[in-house]
Amino acid sequence: MGFRKHVQFVTSSRKERYMKGKILVIEDNEQNLYLVRYILEKENYEVFAAPDGKSGIETATSLKPDLILLDIQLPVMDGYAVARNLRRNPDLADIPIVAVTSHAMSGDREKTMEAGCNGYIEKPIDPDTFVAKIEQHLPVKLKR
Repeated sequence: MGFRKHVQFVTSSRKERYMKGKILVIEDNEQNLYLVRYILEKENYEVFAAPDGKSGIETATSLKPDLILLDIQLPVMDGYAVARNLRRNPDLADIPIVAVTSHAMSGDREKTMEAGCNGYIEKPIDPDTFVAKIEQHLPVKLKR
């Protein structure tokens, strides 16, 4: 019994040691969320999700993630409003926010940056380059 507890403890602490960081994905589309989660967890990131803008802000406030991936077209509160709200909160203002969106018209990138996003990735995402693109916005200690 004692050995089993020890093995379980070592396994869970080892897993925690290898996790690179916490990423919050604010995304209402289940298929998009599934793909992003799969890619990031494969790279040892701990992924948290929120299905709308309001719950995204609440989750970010309690979690204080290392990075926020933000869809722009969200229910309850759009991504622009979410980014502006996060930037007004002193506890969250320094967390990098990357818009991951299908808004790809002229001026959309600039609009996301004006709202407070640090980066912009168009959907559909490319699984082969996605991690490298988001890691540009992570603190150096969390990168590969």
